[in-house]
Amino acid sequence: MLRIFGLAFALLLAIAPVAPARADSPLPDEVVQGIADSLGKAIEGHQDELRADRDRLIKMIDGILLPNFDIDYASILVLGQHAREATPEQRSRFARAFYNSIAHRYAEGLLNYTRGRVRVIPSKGELSEKRSIVRTEVVLDDGKLLAVDYAFRHTKGGEWKAYDVIIEGISYITNYRNQVSAEIRKAGLDALIVRLETQGEKALESMEQAQKGGE
Repeated sequence: MLRIFGLAFALLLAIAPVAPARADSPLPDEVVQGIADSLGKAIEGHQDELRADRDRLIKMIDGILLPNFDIDYASILVLGQHAREATPEQRSRFARAFYNSIAHRYAEGLLNYTRGRVRVIPSKGELSEKRSIVRTEVVLDDGKLLAVDYAFRHTKGGEWKAYDVIIEGISYITNYRNQVSAEIRKAGLDALIVRLETQGEKALESMEQAQKGGE
């Protein structure tokens, strides 16, 4: 499941560049399909280069994701009730540290993507003015289909931005919210932020192991 989650999150990074809302803007599902196709073309033949140069891979992800992924909104959802207790500086530091940890954790998942792995399910009905879910099916190595949904929100700036990925009904935000909450209760928000800033993806792995151990 971790490998699939990595691929799905990597695709979330890739589909983030949604154009500002205009009368002639494509619908979110059309954007996902177009970017998914373009992503396959861009990666094919370059996997080894990117795998050998992690800094280049991270910079590529940053260039695609940061302008269009709502890391502040997503981080508030991950913090949950603790967001109300956090200062603006803490929320800002957590958002950046958490994003960096996630990006590094799932960076190589992007390299597992090939054309034809994602099938976008056409949306039905009218598009909401504020929220949209793009439903897709990921074709696994054994040919089975995995339901993966991507959540978008329409910002005050007039842009659609991605903020969540849901795999078989399990939200990445909910998954990490539970881990983050447990860590904050144990050590405090400041300590968690420092761990994410200094340990990055290793901090996420440790939190996941701690959650499994408590189940």
